[in-house]
Amino acid sequence: MDAANHLLPAASDIAWSVIMALVMVLMIVALIVLVRSARQLAAGWALIWTLLILFVPVVGSALWLTAGRRMTLATSPDRP
Repeated sequence: MDAANHLLPAASDIAWSVIMALVMVLMIVALIVLVRSARQLAAGWALIWTLLILFVPVVGSALWLTAGRRMTLATSPDRP
């Protein structure tokens, strides 16, 4: 008789669930930051960044949060 309880999720199921939850949080944070700074971006760039974040969530979000925000800071009209 098998002693494993099949009603409890395996450790790999829990790990993948945590990883996917973190990816979703990263993607949502990146989209919120993008929406807040979209007024300082050209419409084409905003669309490109949005599609990149949605279709390649980890890479797109990380790129936006590290490099993409610099685009808005460099073109910000309130910079001295």
